[in-house]
Amino acid sequence: MALVPRIGFDSVTMRFGGVAAVDDCSFDIPAGKITGLIGPNGAGKTTAFNVIAGLLAPTEGRVFLDGDDITALPDFRRQALGLSRTFQLAHEFSRMTVIENLMVSARNDIGENIFNAVFRPSSCLDQERQAFEKAQQTLAFLEIDQLAYELAGNLSGGQKKLLELGRALMQEPRIILLDEIGAGVNRTLLGKIADKIKQLNEERGYTFCLIEHDLDFVARLCHGVIVMAQGNVLMTGTVNEVRRDERVIEAYFGGGKYQDAS
Repeated sequence: MALVPRIGFDSVTMRFGGVAAVDDCSFDIPAGKITGLIGPNGAGKTTAFNVIAGLLAPTEGRVFLDGDDITALPDFRRQALGLSRTFQLAHEFSRMTVIENLMVSARNDIGENIFNAVFRPSSCLDQERQAFEKAQQTLAFLEIDQLAYELAGNLSGGQKKLLELGRALMQEPRIILLDEIGAGVNRTLLGKIADKIKQLNEERGYTFCLIEHDLDFVARLCHGVIVMAQGNVLMTGTVNEVRRDERVIEAYFGGGKYQDAS
């Protein structure tokens, strides 16, 4: 019996005026795997992520989460179902500390209700303590606990990417969409980010889909790759299959050969 994909992207079109950024596009993100979503600039990758995350409503088509149609659900409802994402440009609260950034990202169903805040303050405080403890655990896992009380705006680009991943983890997700998590990150921090993604996948069963231009990074992490071009899927396969495909070489690598991963 075939497993239901974690995300189903079914015949989706996303138009902006007369331009189709995503054009009758279909692909699956398998549960429990790390999948790469690659392609040249303008291929529609980030638009596809925004549709999956609920930041954009598709012009046509449907989005599924574990077999259930979530096309009409707003982004916060999708987050509650375990779908989280990071952004290419970090969205940190720069004047808040690192640990405060994590705490405000935690699911806080009790404290977000004004009635509870007024009439059930002890419950709100309990949940705040739990969020603080979870934030501490997340910082320790990401090995940036020494930055807990640093203002987020003072972090390096790579540290901000780790914070982005930490904010996603605070939402207790089942699937995380990573939009160029490695962009602008030095090789040392990039290796740490890759190790943490792998650990989350192997030890906690998290599903990941990542947009990335660094094919070596993709080869290190991904079980499979989806290649987009001109708003649609050009091919799917392993990184080495992708690197050998003439259509991909033409569309993505500008006609230049790219060596197989070692």
